[in-house]
Amino acid sequence: MKSEGFFELVYQTVRQIPFGRVTSYGAIAEYLGTKGSARMVGWAMNASHLQPDNIPAHRVVNRNGLLTGKAHFGSPDLMQKLLENEGFVIENDKIKNFKERFWDPSKELDLD
Repeated sequence: MKSEGFFELVYQTVRQIPFGRVTSYGAIAEYLGTKGSARMVGWAMNASHLQPDNIPAHRVVNRNGLLTGKAHFGSPDLMQKLLENEGFVIENDKIKNFKERFWDPSKELDLD
């Protein structure tokens, strides 16, 4: 799969994450049928800031709710601020109540 096509599939998925919910790199990879490609989803998120339309990359975190992508935002605390604006509580770069706020695209979306 070419990375440009894969990145667009990732972006289409991320655009559907509801306000106030988050998902993980691995959950997106699994939804797209490429379970071992969580790192590539991360690369897509890193590149998402170059897209002409808004991709809510702040809603994608690691499998434990850590803000591992925060260094790729305009400032070191922007990802946290965006999540806090959606009602999240962050402590030590980790989302509190992560499991309750987790959105699983494999359960919420059809790939068709």
